[in-house]
Amino acid sequence: MRYKQPVKQILIATRSSWDRPETRLAARQNFDKVTKCGTLALGAEVFASETEEKLVPHTCKVRPCPSCGHRATIQWQREQWRALPDIPYVGIVFTMPGVLWPIFQQNRHLLHDLPNLGAAVIQQWAKLKYGVRVPIMVIPHTFGGRLNFNSHLHILVSAGGLQESEGRWISSLVFDEGKDKGKLMRMWRFAVITYLRAALEAKVLTSDLSPGTLITRLKKQYERWWSIDIDNFASKEHFLRYAGRYVRRPPIAQYRFVKITDREVRFWTKDKIQKRRVNISCTPDEFVATLAEHVPDRYRHAIRYFGLLAPRSKARTSAAVLHRIRRFQPAGSMERERPG
Repeated sequence: MRYKQPVKQILIATRSSWDRPETRLAARQNFDKVTKCGTLALGAEVFASETEEKLVPHTCKVRPCPSCGHRATIQWQREQWRALPDIPYVGIVFTMPGVLWPIFQQNRHLLHDLPNLGAAVIQQWAKLKYGVRVPIMVIPHTFGGRLNFNSHLHILVSAGGLQESEGRWISSLVFDEGKDKGKLMRMWRFAVITYLRAALEAKVLTSDLSPGTLITRLKKQYERWWSIDIDNFASKEHFLRYAGRYVRRPPIAQYRFVKITDREVRFWTKDKIQKRRVNISCTPDEFVATLAEHVPDRYRHAIRYFGLLAPRSKARTSAAVLHRIRRFQPAGSMERERPG
């Protein structure tokens, strides 16, 4: 059964459980906007002619709203299509062991540094192996398919980089599944564990575990394998289609809801082990409490830019970079007009 605006429906029904001072302010404000999405409470645009007048209510445009993310994603894709060169790209997913998720869940301020760590790993790898700087986008996520808290990064990077010492573009960066995957994993693992140890030493990390137990746990996780994924994209179009699946993505899509009642919220997810769909069931209050964990804090961006795409260097280097890339591209390959 398809439900129309299921998240909005659930939030309206459970307002008494989340619209209170104990709820994190960012979640409370976002949820309130979702309940008013598409209503005159958020204002409206007036379109009028000599004979007719029409009011078009504003939408909420917040991350937890499944109905508002699509237009924002399309707009972002169009902006990037104009800004990015048509060269190969790579998508890298940095994950971490599940036992570390509660640390970031309990210490949300530490989440904000994860994109910096991931981008620094990629940039250091590119510098050590090729001596180049690369454009990097990082999309941080905190949710898995079951709406569980799962902190990980989707990193989008060019398969070419600028060798600043020589002033030339190197177009043959290879992210090898066999060799580079292990190196990137070890660098990412070292960055995260070192960061958590430093946070613990600086006493900016709180935990239900004792410091000694937490140190032992970090040591154990440092000794195990961490999973990362690498996908190669031959063109800008392929790259942007992939990125569009994650940019401004809400924690749950509307079509995944199976049943909504006063006592139960049921939605499906993909079980990667059983390789089939399974249903997840919870109470409406439990669903809202879980959803609130994935509402980002105020003033935190859905996408972070680093390297040649960093705000401070983008304006200074973009024209020079594009000029050098075009010198190595076949005629006409850079300026194809995107349909629509």
